[in-house]
Amino acid sequence: MSAAATAGDRPHASPSPAPARAELSDGQKVFVFAVMCVGFFIALLDIQIVSASLKDIGGGLSASPDEVAWVQTSYLIAEIIVIPLSGFLARVMSTRWLFCTSAAGFTATSLLCGWAWDIESMIAFRALQGFLGGSMIPTVFTTAFAFFPGKKMVVAAATIGALSSLAPTLGPTVGGWITDNFSWHWLFFVNLVPGIFVAVVVPLMVRVDEPEPALLGTADWLGIALMALFLGCLEYTLEEGPRWNWTEDTTIRATAWISGLSGIGFVWRSLTYAHPIVDLTALRSRNFALGCLFSFVTGIGIFATIYLTPLFLGRVRGFSALQIGLAVFSTGVFQVMAIPVYAILAKRVDLRWLMMFGLALFGLSMWSFTPITHAWGSDELLLPQALRGFAQQFAVAPTVTLTLGGLDPARLKLASGLFNLMRNLGGAIGIAACATILNDRTNLHFLRLAEHLNPANPAMLAALRGMEARMSGAFAGDPSHGHAGALRQLWALAYREAQTMTYADSFVAITICFALATALVPLMRRIAPPGGPTADGH
Repeated sequence: MSAAATAGDRPHASPSPAPARAELSDGQKVFVFAVMCVGFFIALLDIQIVSASLKDIGGGLSASPDEVAWVQTSYLIAEIIVIPLSGFLARVMSTRWLFCTSAAGFTATSLLCGWAWDIESMIAFRALQGFLGGSMIPTVFTTAFAFFPGKKMVVAAATIGALSSLAPTLGPTVGGWITDNFSWHWLFFVNLVPGIFVAVVVPLMVRVDEPEPALLGTADWLGIALMALFLGCLEYTLEEGPRWNWTEDTTIRATAWISGLSGIGFVWRSLTYAHPIVDLTALRSRNFALGCLFSFVTGIGIFATIYLTPLFLGRVRGFSALQIGLAVFSTGVFQVMAIPVYAILAKRVDLRWLMMFGLALFGLSMWSFTPITHAWGSDELLLPQALRGFAQQFAVAPTVTLTLGGLDPARLKLASGLFNLMRNLGGAIGIAACATILNDRTNLHFLRLAEHLNPANPAMLAALRGMEARMSGAFAGDPSHGHAGALRQLWALAYREAQTMTYADSFVAITICFALATALVPLMRRIAPPGGPTADGH
């Protein structure tokens, strides 16, 4: 049992050593929390920091587009497996040593990623980077609740909420700038200084709990294996499914079956084993269950939009990595602007209504993407991204407080892993769904456009004659080359428009998800300030 749980169970016990966290002053707690937030930020940043630079990485490692996609996929699979394990690992190793090990491992594997000599080594190092660094993400949540009880939790939750959505949002911007000004290797080398700093400071100052290595004897190893199979195969299926037409591919069918069966086994094991690796019983709490759902939906919104926007700018507009990064940068700016506004309102307004506002505004921002055309660039994307940036703060931060604030400290570690898993899982499913929409709806829209490109369409004939004349001039007046070139150009224009229409379809689907989530917010119960009054007067 953690020190926080022990203190809560024996409030009138005889004098005993104070919990270790009480040794820190308020200023020291803020400093340590800020240091841990640095580790939390870089672990989340690295999910998307490579997204705008995959082409450069593929060129540097002589890898095909299918191979280089695994630079991102391998990281996600490993991270999504370790996040729910982090609660158990924190109890075994203690919070400080888990965070230190995670930061050190993340830093070392970042160095190896920058040194990768071929695509196979890069994929292996990225998987290690995601697995070793992933524990920094949920550990910050439990530390925040331990350090900042009562009203102080509002500011801590606002900070965590901001970073958890800001980091993946800024990933393409930071990555594009680094790649254009230095090289893709520095996407990973940039982690070295902050990683070393975090790995050194955390074990010196963090005193939240004590390690309980005896828990290894009661660990649910079968549950761990089932969970790893379930999440690993699920992530693989979601990432690769759109590329291989889902069940038409034998490997995708196999991983889908393995994921489904192991998932059922994992749920059964977690509900029947005395010491489960993930506390699924926390879902009996209405707030926790709904909070996980809202975390899932915001994961769809954050990660799917980060996937769609750079893809559109790269494929349709032909933007470079730096141009893509600058185009999506406005989202982060407006989210930072929303932080003080949220912090003020959170002390005066019911968090449920702030969350409803955030989810509704997020849905509105998704809807504002739907008039997208092939000419959209930074100027046209400014308003939708400004709305999304502002909405992210109001959608994520109150969800953290309302979901985890009602749990007792003894359950917080195991439950926080599940809560964080839902956000990443929402992102994975959202990206897979959007990729499927892009694949399937592009052909549909292209065929519908092609139906109107016939000799009965005078506008099309006029455009075709103009293109033929230009092409004939380019080929020394040869009309056969001019006609063939004009048809190719007409096909490219129709395909570009069909692609653009599918991006609008994807944003409509995301809008529907947020509309449904917004309607469910009133079902959440209002909670007392997290942590309540404590002995130290907070």
